[in-house]
Amino acid sequence: MSKLGVVIVGVNGAVSTTVIAGVEFMIRGLAPRVGMLTEPGNPDPGEKLTDYLSFRPLEDLVFGGWDVQFPNAFEAAKHHKVFSEHLLEKVRDRLEAIRPWPAVFSSEYAANVKGENVVRVRNFREEIAHIERCILDFKRTHNCDTVIMVNLASTERYQEISDCHRSLAAFEKALDANHSAISPAMRYFYAANKLGVPYCNFTPSLANVPALEEQAKEYGNPYCGMDGKTGQTLLKTALASMFRVRNLRVIGWYSVNFLGNNDGLILDNPASNKTKVLSKAAVLDSIVGYHVENHQVHIHYYKPRGDAKEAWDNIDIGGFCGVPMQMKVNFLCQDSILAAPLVLDLVRLLDVAKAKGERGIQRQLSVYFKSPYTSPGEQAVHDLFKQERMLLDWAKRVSGRA
Repeated sequence: MSKLGVVIVGVNGAVSTTVIAGVEFMIRGLAPRVGMLTEPGNPDPGEKLTDYLSFRPLEDLVFGGWDVQFPNAFEAAKHHKVFSEHLLEKVRDRLEAIRPWPAVFSSEYAANVKGENVVRVRNFREEIAHIERCILDFKRTHNCDTVIMVNLASTERYQEISDCHRSLAAFEKALDANHSAISPAMRYFYAANKLGVPYCNFTPSLANVPALEEQAKEYGNPYCGMDGKTGQTLLKTALASMFRVRNLRVIGWYSVNFLGNNDGLILDNPASNKTKVLSKAAVLDSIVGYHVENHQVHIHYYKPRGDAKEAWDNIDIGGFCGVPMQMKVNFLCQDSILAAPLVLDLVRLLDVAKAKGERGIQRQLSVYFKSPYTSPGEQAVHDLFKQERMLLDWAKRVSGRA
């Protein structure tokens, strides 16, 4: 029987190894199948995606990918300590079988990343050819009818869209010239589009440039992103939507994140930190409908936290007759545990989108992202409840039940 292939940029990272190990646990009955909107059997009331669409069973998923470090997914998962070593031993055989392919990498874009498993070629075109060969070999080896690419790599440094990003013709010339503005994230996305491999950017790294949107439409390839909405921003979009519904004025919002995993280490670099902060800060004004002048977002690397992230928010609001009030939220969470089920949902949803002939930006998947992809000049929808409605309406439409 054919499989659904999942190729991951950053396959030995904390989120990726949590996804892979988690699937193995659930398949073997070692963990409950919870947290995913695409998993049947959810008893919660109300509309559900599974009322309209059928998704690939977890048993049909196979994983591979690129990374600069660790010999296999088992050693990586032990290092990240999201799951206990005792539990990981139960799926050791499957995790050890996933060995990373040499990665396309640039220290210019991720200064705090270290590793030796980097593809050694002469230019960008040869890097893209390497990515394509990895995907095609994987697809053939595992008898995959569809392959999905997910970017779970470290956050790249901040950059603006430049002239070489504005059209596919300009992008192609920049590729030929090994132009420094063509980041590793863009090279992976470019290769995915060429092969018709649906693409998910779960990071805040810049990839949705006009040139690659043009390419995705030309090749009929669906894609989504960016920056998975897992913890603090998920709360922010829900609470901001509540304040909007009740017409409570947000006077100020102060957000702090403490995390000590590899993601935190990468974000300790100011250039990568800026990319993440801008992604997290963008949601509030569009939900409440006005500029919140005193909105601050801060991210700090604190090694003892490991993957256990702390998100702290202080919110100042004005109520009836302008009387001031405050709300304080302290979310103690597991970063990769929050992210993993979202990745699985996105893989399954992109699989359906591809089968239904969807192409370009998949706006119905906005509920999963801090900075949902849009075309130039288009305003993203950030309100959590409106995003949920978009997803359900799409599911009804493509199932023929709208």
